Amino acid sequence: MSDLVSLFPILFVVVAAIIAVVFVVVIVSVVANARRVRRSGHNPLTLQADLATKLLDSDALSAERSTEERLGELDRLRASAAISPDEYQAARARVLAQH
Repeated sequence: MSDLVSLFPILFVVVAAIIAVVFVVVIVSVVANARRVRRSGHNPLTLQADLATKLLDSDALSAERSTEERLGELDRLRASAAISPDEYQAARARVLAQH
């Protein structure tokens, strides 16, 4: 029992050191992520709300569009030069393959 009691201060220091290291790693990670978000032009404090709003306003959560709607969107993207002719052909082939 006395051996266990003599190890208690050492175990206490080891556990405290592990907790301190984890705390420092978490703080460094949060600061690094906030810097990266800020450098990309976003507010790190509102990022989650911004992403949720963008997702809700997008078509990502809407019902599946028809093949005609998807092909029409590809035609509009090609006409506006947003995608190259090769990208258009590849995307068109994927849409038709899913049909």
